[in-house]
Amino acid sequence: MKNTSDYIEEHIKAILETASVAELKRSELASRFEVVPSQINYVIKTRFTASRGYIVESKRGGGGYIRIGRVTFSDKHELIRDLQKNMGISLSWAVFQDLMQLLFDEGLITEREGNLFLATAGNEVLGEEASYIRARMMREILSAIDRKED
Repeated sequence: MKNTSDYIEEHIKAILETASVAELKRSELASRFEVVPSQINYVIKTRFTASRGYIVESKRGGGGYIRIGRVTFSDKHELIRDLQKNMGISLSWAVFQDLMQLLFDEGLITEREGNLFLATAGNEVLGEEASYIRARMMREILSAIDRKED
């Protein structure tokens, strides 16, 4: 069952399908969905992240806006190199999940492959060093994909 955050996300994604950048007014969105502006902030902060392939720019105040754009790459190699370059030495579970979704959305892994990676990358499997191991796993996954794309 969908909640209000799901509908807000769908609305923003629908705008992004027709325009490369969505410029939104926080107050107008809040009014449209009958929520407080902080709900809009929550959706944007959690569902339109860099690890999900979005760039968000925000200006607060009376004439404030939120600009959301989808990151586009010239090819799969550029995407992989960008992910490798910008990844730190650790990856949280949430960011790992986002990256798996991004790789799936871009057609670089299958749903089955993504689910297998997710099944083996949780904190309960990897233990205390999980975030560091996940980062090393992701680097190897990206390298393997990059070699496969040649």
